[in-house]
Amino acid sequence: MPLTINLDLSDQDLQHFAGVVESAKQASAGLSDAQVVDAATDLLSKAQQSNPPAFVKERLELVGTLVAMMRDEGWALGDEDRSNVRSALSYFAHGADVIPDNVPVLGFVDDAIMIELCARELQHEIEAYNDFVEYRQREAERRKLDPAAVGRADWLDSRREELQDRMHKRRNRDFRGGFGSGFGTGYGGSSGYGPVRSYADAGWRPGPPRFSVGR
Repeated sequence: MPLTINLDLSDQDLQHFAGVVESAKQASAGLSDAQVVDAATDLLSKAQQSNPPAFVKERLELVGTLVAMMRDEGWALGDEDRSNVRSALSYFAHGADVIPDNVPVLGFVDDAIMIELCARELQHEIEAYNDFVEYRQREAERRKLDPAAVGRADWLDSRREELQDRMHKRRNRDFRGGFGSGFGTGYGGSSGYGPVRSYADAGWRPGPPRFSVGR
């Protein structure tokens, strides 16, 4: 019989997670983007081997989306946007687990909570990237091209610019004072946003192998 558990995080709880993100960001300052991305990929590999429950897998898929955003030549994030995504991924390079990852079932719960909060902070970035991936997949198939080999194609430029401009406008509309500041006041609070999904099947994207999230 399945069991449903709801977690209510207080403002103090959210501030704790925001502090963890900030500490991880500072601890990762000396690492390259590639090292931070590799650390997040290592977490996904370790999680996949442990066969975590479905609700954890769903959120770990979002880490795969963030990794893909950093690796995707066609998406070509600017410096500020890369910094925001890197800040989220830095937790997985230096985050201190509340629950050790080797504890069965519960080991990745704290990671799942952090991923949910980070994903809500980056909701507009994730939505824009998913739309880009879907567009590239559809257009590549129409042009009889392999989407994995497209790279920085001229026919992608206008769509990428359009989606990133939309992303920036929505981010500015919601106003965040930097990554992590929205915990409890923006996407991490009771803002009305539902769970963020990665839409990992929208098309090809670079990154680690995807989870099978079937129930």
